[in-house]
Amino acid sequence: MSHEIDVHRDDMTALKVYDDGDPIERLVAEGGVAQRSADHHRALSLYLEAASHNEIPSADLALKIARCYDRLGSVEDAFQWLDRVVDAGDDFRAWSAAAAALARMRKAAQPRARRRCRVAITGSYTLSQFVAMLSLAALRLGVDVTAHESLYGQYEHDLIDSGSGLYGSQPDQIVIAVHDGAVRVDSTPERMQSAVSVEAARWRGLWERAANSCDATIVQHNFALRPESEFGNLSAAAPGSRYAMVQALNALLAQSAPDHVSFVDCDRLAGNFGRERWFDDRYWFRAKQAVALDALPVLSRNTAAVLASRLGLQRKCLVLDLDNTLWGGVIGEDGLDGIVLGGDGAGEAFLAFQEYCLALKERGVILAVASKNNEADAREVFERHPDMRLRLEDFAMLVVNWEDKPANLRRIAQTLGIGLDSLVLVDDNPAERQIVRRLVPEVDVIALPEEPAGYRRALASYLGFEPTAITGEDRQRTAQYRALAAAAELASSASDIDSFLRELQMEAVIAPFDDLHLSRIAQLCGKTNQFNLTTRRHNDQTLRRFMQSPTHVTRYLKLRDRFADHGLVAVLIAEIRDEVLEIDTFLMSCRVIGRTVEAELMAELCRAAAAARCTKLRGTYLPTAKNAIVSDLYERFGFTLVAQLEDGGVEWEYDVSANGPIAADLIAAVR
Repeated sequence: MSHEIDVHRDDMTALKVYDDGDPIERLVAEGGVAQRSADHHRALSLYLEAASHNEIPSADLALKIARCYDRLGSVEDAFQWLDRVVDAGDDFRAWSAAAAALARMRKAAQPRARRRCRVAITGSYTLSQFVAMLSLAALRLGVDVTAHESLYGQYEHDLIDSGSGLYGSQPDQIVIAVHDGAVRVDSTPERMQSAVSVEAARWRGLWERAANSCDATIVQHNFALRPESEFGNLSAAAPGSRYAMVQALNALLAQSAPDHVSFVDCDRLAGNFGRERWFDDRYWFRAKQAVALDALPVLSRNTAAVLASRLGLQRKCLVLDLDNTLWGGVIGEDGLDGIVLGGDGAGEAFLAFQEYCLALKERGVILAVASKNNEADAREVFERHPDMRLRLEDFAMLVVNWEDKPANLRRIAQTLGIGLDSLVLVDDNPAERQIVRRLVPEVDVIALPEEPAGYRRALASYLGFEPTAITGEDRQRTAQYRALAAAAELASSASDIDSFLRELQMEAVIAPFDDLHLSRIAQLCGKTNQFNLTTRRHNDQTLRRFMQSPTHVTRYLKLRDRFADHGLVAVLIAEIRDEVLEIDTFLMSCRVIGRTVEAELMAELCRAAAAARCTKLRGTYLPTAKNAIVSDLYERFGFTLVAQLEDGGVEWEYDVSANGPIAADLIAAVR
């Protein structure tokens, strides 16, 4: 019986069948279907009541609730409670049971997800447990994974043979799960550098074979260093030690990886987890399981985070509370001199937390504030407290008032032009965290420990901000979103929309794809949902082929205005087919919607059509759950409807020779 549940004796029958995951066949033997259903409902009611008293219910309780919902036919609710198992911690047994439940439930229903992804997993050790848990961890991040699992130790064969089952599964992403035993280096001191270079070349060759055989991106596990070393404390410095060579190999692979390869830093994970726990040789000698079972949830979480990031699902904005979150105490009651910040103890812990938030901002995470407070009091801390690390200019938006937290989170998302599913809340108050989870479940909420010394670790352990690459636009993101708020204020005072847009003094640079901007272009293709006419997720290799193709037109657009340089915000891809320029991709960052960038792109398409001797533009709108905003885009620019497609898409055409080129006059083009 779960220790979280206090029940009367009459309820024991309803609950006992759930406590050890007993199958439905072992439910109450007498009483028929009606009685069994009543027991299911009674058990579910009791479990939900127990869960309501815990901010994060235990994995055991979450799993039981998922089973209840599954047996009652509420599969969508069951999937959501399997997510709670992931939230509850990294207990291997709970994850294993939840992963098995997920596999069973997916045979009957498809879970709701933000992305669906075919993932091929190959490696150097037994993968079954990892593959199952990876699917569970990915679903928590909004990715429904269809997995192809390769045979034990077959990674080289799978990647070299273009006819392998791995490529036959038509993967969107390939995970290469390997361990220290897959490293081939000669530990002779005088050959260390050349041996590492040769081994790095072998792995780069495998990546290249994969790129030539399919369009999948690659998630590579690097090599966790084993705890044993004959050189002891000299291991890192001893020339030719395997420890030093594997370290060097990890660094060289990371430095030389092409854009379509991402890494899971298994060596860092093993160090955090404890190397002697990560490597449990009982499992290796018995079952060729290179990573200890207890470490598999950690490995699965981090691999899923990289997969989700590759799909553009990383969170964008960290929303911070103020009192007892950025500093100790309540500014409205304690005053500027009375809050805890700086010095020793808790004050130093708050500073460390602020510094980590600042590091995230420098890396491209948007910072915002949502706090119940007097705005003047809050601003005084940022402006006058000598120990504040975060300043007002570090935040894209401050919402400081006495409204409820869910309303303020919606306001932040709306003003910044991002979805609620881009927000992450950090708040010291458990009650505030719970109401956000309940009323705006799209927002991720980080549970802070009671002790401020643990705040930095709690935020650092959150994987929703996992990056695939850091671009120049990422580093400028806070300034760009601050400009959105400033532009919104200007719009409120403008007499009409055209005068507002002219007052922005916008300038655009439009150019063909190039190597310098390819990473940002791939990032936009991977994550843009709203202003995206086809939502085709082209990866680095495909984009490079378009860039080099004589029959494809590629363009990016960079925008700046009087408030900020917004960087690369729009992408065009079109194919020349006889006298028709057919639009493959037409997308734009949500933060510049309403700036008439789309008109500038249409005008550029007309210019490209003329250069290619095309007389018509043809484009398709493929509807998704999020891109309704562009459903009438072609119609607004004078295109004619020509076909309704079987997949729900709509095909439009514009006759440039008959109608003339599309004009755009509110953005100055810089050539």
